[in-house]
Amino acid sequence: MSTVLYIPGDSAALALGADEVAHALKVEALARKLDLTIIRNGSRGLFWLEPMLEVVTPAGRIAYGPVTPGDVPGLLADNFLHGDKNHPLYLGKPEEIPYLKNQERLTFARCGIIDPTDIEDYIAHDGYRGLKNATGMQGADIVDAVTESGLRGRGGASFPTGIKWKTVLGCESDQKYIVCNADEGDSGTFADRMIMEGDPFLLVDGMTIAGLAVGATKGFIYIRSEYPDAYRLMEQAIVSANRKGYLGPNVMGSGKAFDLELRLGAGAYICGEETSLLESLEGKRGMVRAKPPLPAIKGLFGKPTVINNVLSFVAVPTILDKGAAFYKDFGLGRSRGTMPLQLAGNIRHGGLVEKAFGITLRQVIEEFGGGTASGKPLRAVQVGGPLGAYFPDALLDTPLDYEAMAAAKGMLGHGGIVVFDDSVDLSLQARFAMEFCAIESCGKCTPCRIGSTRGVEVIDRIRNDENRQKNIELLADLCDTMLDGSLCALGGLTPFPVQSAIRHFPEDFNRPSAAKRAAAE
Repeated sequence: MSTVLYIPGDSAALALGADEVAHALKVEALARKLDLTIIRNGSRGLFWLEPMLEVVTPAGRIAYGPVTPGDVPGLLADNFLHGDKNHPLYLGKPEEIPYLKNQERLTFARCGIIDPTDIEDYIAHDGYRGLKNATGMQGADIVDAVTESGLRGRGGASFPTGIKWKTVLGCESDQKYIVCNADEGDSGTFADRMIMEGDPFLLVDGMTIAGLAVGATKGFIYIRSEYPDAYRLMEQAIVSANRKGYLGPNVMGSGKAFDLELRLGAGAYICGEETSLLESLEGKRGMVRAKPPLPAIKGLFGKPTVINNVLSFVAVPTILDKGAAFYKDFGLGRSRGTMPLQLAGNIRHGGLVEKAFGITLRQVIEEFGGGTASGKPLRAVQVGGPLGAYFPDALLDTPLDYEAMAAAKGMLGHGGIVVFDDSVDLSLQARFAMEFCAIESCGKCTPCRIGSTRGVEVIDRIRNDENRQKNIELLADLCDTMLDGSLCALGGLTPFPVQSAIRHFPEDFNRPSAAKRAAAE
């Protein structure tokens, strides 16, 4: 009887040598005449343990990691195929590892468990149950369930998903569209990629439900060009779903049609903004559109369009399967459900943590992340991507929910958390924010295009101790102009990291210039 092994095909695991481990296992199995079946699953999100190898035993799946190709002969010699507990790489049952055990995995319940290329494996693990329920419901009832769940967009604006869907449902049109923003470009974020590589049918499932809800028959997934593995796996999932009748002219025998296509982005950060993404989908240069009209009314090709990101769509199947009340029971206040948080930067245990809204930033960093990788004191944490605010230690007890983060002059965004130790210079980080905006701006509006360029120059003058106080005042005025006058969130949010750096770390903007330090020496 063949022994089943799981080795992640997730990009993070591949970068750490998962393919080499799989090849070594095949070579050793052939040499030792062992009957092995190797399944390339997604990652469970414990990146410091990747590549994490799992073997199916009578007691369940047993994990070992991080495994290198050089470890393979010793593993096979030490009876690991039967769950050897004495091997130094032994981790036990994955679900009992505290990092995983202490999470609430709704969206990522299957990620790392199933074969992402096998639709039957997805179905066997409760996949398509939400879609089955949706096929027997009126569109308005589906929208009501999503609204009642409290689901909000898992991006910068955090707009209630049900309200957006209701707007599209109420529009009269000969064609409506569902568009998934999978152009995950924020620093420290990788949840979209993990889902597309580890549980791609979930995204197909959620987008199909959205199509049935609002009367859309066509959907597009816009994937960033840096995600070739995600693109390949999503492509396979769409083919399988069509073949099995979960996509196409008669979804699950409902008489309702829904088709999906993939589009590869062109490497522009601005195309993560929804209207710029729509321009790109239409074959144009990715430039921001003025609003109104909203995309829900006049979106792709001028038609009513639901546009959400990956994490928003993949939350929907759970809501339609287990009910709005079940989903709403997680979280607090106006932040309902769970949020996949991504730990990156100077962190000992980087990876994905899915928790109900309300856990504090400190709890995530210390209880899951294990503190800084360098062992030095933590100094700053940036939440919400390159346009997110920098939080000092005094704000680490802020709950991770939309309102609490806004009250602390920050944003949760896509859930990216980047940690810095005490070697960081926040004046340089502020400069990076302005420089990033200048590089990535589409150029359509003056506050973003010119303001970011001037911002770099002003911060350089501050760092060089040139009329420091006047330039700090000028920088504050510039940030206000960008906040109030930018056409989209790129220019409108760039001041967040700059203002937070000045507010919480003023000493980094008051250091003697290099020239003055040299003169003093």
